[in-house]
Amino acid sequence: MQWPENIQKKLRELPDAPGVYLMRGREGAIIYVGKAASLRKRVQSYFRESTLRKAEPKIRGLIRSIKDFDVLVVKSEAEALLTEGKLIKEYKPRYNTLFKDDKRFPLLRTDLNKPFPKFELCRIDKKDGASYFGPYTSGQAARAALEFVERRFGIRRCRPTRPDEETYKHCHDDIIRQCAAPCMGQVTAEEYRERVDTACAFLRGERPEYIKEIRAQMEEAAAGHQFEEAAALRDMMLLLHRAVKERALVRKTDKMKTSDALAGIQELGEKLGLSHSPRVIECFDISNISGTYAVASMVAAVDGVPVPQRYRRFRIKTVEGSDDPRMMAEAVKRRYSRLQKEQGAMPDLLIVDGGITQLRAARAVLNGLGITLPSVGLAKQFEELVRDELPSLRFPKDSSARAVVTGLRDEAHRFAISYHRELRRKRIRESALDEIPGIGKKTKERLLNHFGSFARLRKASLDELKSAPGIGPKTAQVIFDAVSCGSE
Repeated sequence: MQWPENIQKKLRELPDAPGVYLMRGREGAIIYVGKAASLRKRVQSYFRESTLRKAEPKIRGLIRSIKDFDVLVVKSEAEALLTEGKLIKEYKPRYNTLFKDDKRFPLLRTDLNKPFPKFELCRIDKKDGASYFGPYTSGQAARAALEFVERRFGIRRCRPTRPDEETYKHCHDDIIRQCAAPCMGQVTAEEYRERVDTACAFLRGERPEYIKEIRAQMEEAAAGHQFEEAAALRDMMLLLHRAVKERALVRKTDKMKTSDALAGIQELGEKLGLSHSPRVIECFDISNISGTYAVASMVAAVDGVPVPQRYRRFRIKTVEGSDDPRMMAEAVKRRYSRLQKEQGAMPDLLIVDGGITQLRAARAVLNGLGITLPSVGLAKQFEELVRDELPSLRFPKDSSARAVVTGLRDEAHRFAISYHRELRRKRIRESALDEIPGIGKKTKERLLNHFGSFARLRKASLDELKSAPGIGPKTAQVIFDAVSCGSE
């Protein structure tokens, strides 16, 4: 089977990363959503002749219906699973058979306002003042987390709000499940609350030392061929590792709020041979998947500390395909030509994420604008500063200068990725209009221009839809039935 050129091109450019893929049929309708540990391997497997010959009828029918596809890159397999479920619930693709029961992902809940809090499973965050943890990728992972905190921290599971000796008459959890038994006075209320607080910190990822215990339990379960239990423990570990990583980034940012930041920019200025410490630094990064939804971010630091009010983001307009140096050049030109026009103060140092080609592209733009601005590239492989005509600079791992530049680069990357995902999510949401019979491109543009966004369109009443330009009563009713949430 000969695939269209647009599909062949996308297949060649697929990233080897975890994510979600959306198969589209005629008129761009989403007909299937799937997840993958490697988007490249998984998506390419659909378009092999052997798959078309040997796959079951449903898969063959899906493959023959595919006219295009999109991918969303995420950080982990666990996040891919969660994203897949959300998209399936939202679009209900006809080839999907899972996640159609409208079940929500499980959470753990505890009410710290109670005298003796306990943990319980739930599926809805009610915004009731209680603390919620998750969501977990499966019920087994949530139950494994609940089992671990109850046993490890001695958390009760009985129902009474204030357990007493009467409660204990029919309970053996202090023997069987290591319950701290506050009902019998084995621990004081203050000691029990400390246990609960530690359990909450663990579920938030603030106590990574306990993860080693979970890993040991997982390995023991796998060795005993208890593979479902081992998988549940693995999924719980994925969530906790992500929480720990996020907290590490927070601690790294907090660290740069100390005098280390000033020491870092002083060291940076000396190593680069600048006349003074670079008090204001601006850093650029590019984010795109195969050239689609290409964006650039610019983050800024003052005295070594990121200042979000100075951040800027750019939707790349003049570059097609995957060409990071040209995208970098566009973003740098737009930033500094505008700053030049407004007679604003230039930064003391420009950092571009990437190697020599990105740096040369940025410098060419600055030369064209007649701007003299110290600039370097930050190559990720060795975390070294690239200077083109001079040898690259490497800083020790404990260097304050290294902490400043890598922290700023990481922030630029985060900011670019968040904008890129925002655009892709917006495109996916708006594609719901593409699936409505009789709604063409011009009608879609009129609707979005009239309401300002797809979110406002979804909340519009039927009368408001009827009053939109070019929309008749019948079309308004069709749109209202398909996408509106105004009555929710």
